[in-house]
Amino acid sequence: MASGGTEAFPDLGKHCQHHHCHQLDFLPFTCQGCKLVFCLEHRSYKSHECPKSDHNSRKVVVCETCSMSIETTGHVGQNEEAILERHHKSGNCDPSKKKKPTCPVKRCKEVLTFSNTSTCKTCHLKVCLKHRFPAVHACSRGASASSSSVANRQWNNKFLAALTSRSEQDCAKHAAPRSTSPSTPSVKAY
Repeated sequence: MASGGTEAFPDLGKHCQHHHCHQLDFLPFTCQGCKLVFCLEHRSYKSHECPKSDHNSRKVVVCETCSMSIETTGHVGQNEEAILERHHKSGNCDPSKKKKPTCPVKRCKEVLTFSNTSTCKTCHLKVCLKHRFPAVHACSRGASASSSSVANRQWNNKFLAALTSRSEQDCAKHAAPRSTSPSTPSVKAY
């Protein structure tokens, strides 16, 4: 049997080399670790259980003291503590370089400085200017604040309803009396 393709095009595509699949794939993927050919479903290291999945992996360890990130490419078997200890002994660890605080809103990476920091008046959370409104940063006390605004809206609605009903009664006193039968017949359009 040919390695892939059809009778007309024998070099087109290859069969997946996963032990349960063997599907003919016209756009096959070659694994960078084990150098075998796989279909779309089995192309990831995890899906075909690649024995050499960590050959080119990159891992980053962040120092808690200085917030410096240390890449550990090629040091996959090493322990994080050993890497951090070596970093501390190297003299590159400077606590004055620690990262500035960032906005606590999810997915916001804005660094909080003197000029772009706002403190929420309801939850007292320090956020960037973009998230300064309680509705935008999901204010923790926003629920109690919104319930009081709902109560205010209900009171306003009752007031407006009373005012409207009073106005209608005043207008009814001064309006001309209506006839009970309409003077012109109503016409319905279809």
